[in-house]
Amino acid sequence: MQAKQTFSSDELARQILEVIALIPYGKVASYGQVAKMAGLPKHARLVGYVLKNLDDDVKIPWFRVINSQGKISLSKLNEKGENIQKLKLLDEGIDILNDKVNMKVYTWNNDMY
Repeated sequence: MQAKQTFSSDELARQILEVIALIPYGKVASYGQVAKMAGLPKHARLVGYVLKNLDDDVKIPWFRVINSQGKISLSKLNEKGENIQKLKLLDEGIDILNDKVNMKVYTWNNDMY
């Protein structure tokens, strides 16, 4: 009988953050895409949980992760009440129309996966 492989939540978070760190400037990835690339298929919600609980000063480009419909799911606001994720995406030249990113244009396509 083979023992089930177990991972600590810190290990899972590390795997997720390593993938997010690879998303190139000006590109986005969906929660599901990040989960799959981290070796955690069907765990898109875990990606969202990790991102929601990141420290504010983290250097990982968390803002490049959006939902599969191109919508911004995180609601971190600056002191002016503006969505920080939306501002950061716009700063990278990613067009947002009706609060959505065109996934056909801006999705990070990694041929390794």
